[in-house]
Amino acid sequence: MTDQQLDDWVSRLADETIADAQAKGTKVVCASGISPSGPIHLGNLREVMTPHLVADEIRRRGIEVEHIISWDDFDRFRKVPSIPGVDSSWEQHIGKPLTDVPPPHGSTATSWAEHFRDQLERSLTELGITYRGISQTGQYLSGAYTEQIIFAMSQRAEIDKVLDQYRTLGPQKAKKPAKLSEEEAAAAAEAEEGSGAAAEDDGRGATGYYPYKPYCTECGTDFTTVTAYDDATTSLTYTCRCGHTETVNLREFRRGKLVWKVDWPMRWSYEKVTFEPSGVDHQSPGSSYVVGKELAPMFGWERPLGPMYAFVGIKGMAKMSSSRGGVPTPSDALQIMEPQLLRWLYARRKPAQSFSVAFDAEVERMYDEWDSLARKVAAGKGQAGDVAAYTRASSSAAGSLRETPRPVSYRTLASIVDITTGDADQTLRIVSALDTDPVESLDQLRPRLTCVEHWVATQMSDDERTVVRSAADVERLGALTDQERDALRMLLDGKDAQLPRLEDAWSLDGLTHQVYGVPKVQRGLAADQIVKGDKELGAAQRQFFKLLYNLLVDKDTGPRLPTLLLAVGAERVRTLLGG
Repeated sequence: MTDQQLDDWVSRLADETIADAQAKGTKVVCASGISPSGPIHLGNLREVMTPHLVADEIRRRGIEVEHIISWDDFDRFRKVPSIPGVDSSWEQHIGKPLTDVPPPHGSTATSWAEHFRDQLERSLTELGITYRGISQTGQYLSGAYTEQIIFAMSQRAEIDKVLDQYRTLGPQKAKKPAKLSEEEAAAAAEAEEGSGAAAEDDGRGATGYYPYKPYCTECGTDFTTVTAYDDATTSLTYTCRCGHTETVNLREFRRGKLVWKVDWPMRWSYEKVTFEPSGVDHQSPGSSYVVGKELAPMFGWERPLGPMYAFVGIKGMAKMSSSRGGVPTPSDALQIMEPQLLRWLYARRKPAQSFSVAFDAEVERMYDEWDSLARKVAAGKGQAGDVAAYTRASSSAAGSLRETPRPVSYRTLASIVDITTGDADQTLRIVSALDTDPVESLDQLRPRLTCVEHWVATQMSDDERTVVRSAADVERLGALTDQERDALRMLLDGKDAQLPRLEDAWSLDGLTHQVYGVPKVQRGLAADQIVKGDKELGAAQRQFFKLLYNLLVDKDTGPRLPTLLLAVGAERVRTLLGG
C-alpha cells in the first residue's frame, strides 16, 4: 500500500499499537475474547475483525505481531437460549463450564462450547483471518494460571478496595445510536448483552471478598461460596448449593476460575496483550475494562489499547430470527455474501460507528456499492480511505481472497435466478446475453452466484418473487389505449432508424435503450437523447414500464425490465405483449 492508502482508522490504530509495544519492549499482541455460550453473531464478529485488521496491517509492514483469540469456554453456562435443537432439559446445566455442557441435539461436537466455537472457526477461515486460539478451559485445567490465582487471592483486600469504588455506581447503560429501527434495536440489545460476563458478580459475598470461584466437584456448577482461605497453605474451603462442602489446595485444585473483572486483566499480563477492543457492555463506568486499568498493574502490566466498538444491526432480521432463532451469525452472512463484502462492511467503518448487515433486498444495494468501489479502484479513481478499506477487504497479508472471475451484478443475478427458478441452462443463456464477451460456464460466476441462489431461496420475500404469465392477458390487451398499443408496437417492431426490432436489440444495453427509448420517441425526441429534469417524460416512462410489468408478470413493478425481457425470451415476450 502507498502512504496515501494507509490514511485510515486501521493504520492509525496500528501506529499507536506499534508505538505502545515498542515502549514496553515487547512484540505486538492483538487479542479477541469470544465466549461460545450460544450462536456467535455478527456483533461478536467485530470483536475478532477489529484486532484482525489492525494485526494484519502491522503484519503487512513486516513487523512481528500475533492475533490471539481467547475462547472463554470455561465461563459458566448462564441461560438456555431459544435455538433449534435445545429444550428446557438444558436448564440442569446452568452454572457448569461451557465445555461440560452437552451440545444441541444433532451436533457432532463433544460439548456446547465446541459446537459454537467450530461454527465461528469455519467462518474465520473463509474470511481469511489467521490467529492462535487459546481455550481457557485448557489454560485453567492445566494449571497455567495457578500462580496468578494464588497471587490474586493474596491481594484480595486490595482488589476489593478497587472494585468497591465502582459498586455504588449501579448498572450503567451505554448510549445507543438514535433512530434505530425495531430490527436494529433488537440486534443492538442482543449484541450488547454479549456473553454476560460483564454483568457477573465480582466476588463479593456474605463471607467476604474472594476473586476466585470454584466449580463444585460434586454437581459441577459454580453455585458455590468460598467460606475460608489460608494464604500460607493456599487451603480453600467452599460450600455448594447442592450441599457439598470441600476443602482444597489451590496449588493443586483446577476446577475453578478467577471472577471476570480479575480474570481479564490477569490475562492481559499473561499474554502481554497490547491491543484489545471491547463492546459497550465492557466499557461503561464500573465495568471490566474500566476497572481493569487499575487492576492490570497489580499483575505487572498495563491495560492495552482498547477502542470501544459499536453494535452491528441487521436488516431483514425478522425473517432470519423466525427461521433459526436469534441474531444471524457470520456463517449465515457468508451464505448470501462473499467474504470480501463482509470484511468490507467492518473495514470501512471506525469501531465506534454502528452499521447494519443486510439480509433483505438491501443486500443488492450493498453489492452495488462494493462493485462500484471495485471499478473505481481498478481505474485508479478511488479516495484514499476507500481504497484502503477495499484492499483490506479483498486481501490479507497472506494474499488475496478467492474472487468471482466474472462478478455480474448481484441484483441482476438475483433477478435471473428468481425468474428461471435456478435453472442452470436458462441462467447461463441469459447471463451470456448480458455482455459482448459471453460467460462460458456458471463456474465463472461463483462463488457470487452460489450466494445469490441461497439468498433467493431463503431470504427473498414472496411478494418480491417474479412469476411470468403463462398466457397473454387477453382482456388487458383488448383494453389498450392507442398510445399504449403504439408503444408496444415500437418496442416489438421498432420505429424507423430510432428503434430496432426487439430481436435486433437483444442484449442488456440494447434492451435498456429500447425500453427507455420508446417513451422518448413517442414524445418526438430521439431515442438516444439524454434528457434531464423532464418530469413528463419520467412519468411517461414509469407508465410504460408499469404496462410491461402488468402484461409480463401481473405486477406493477419487478426486476429491471431489460433483465426481465432477456429472461422471458423474445418469442414469449411477443406472445405476452400481443405481438
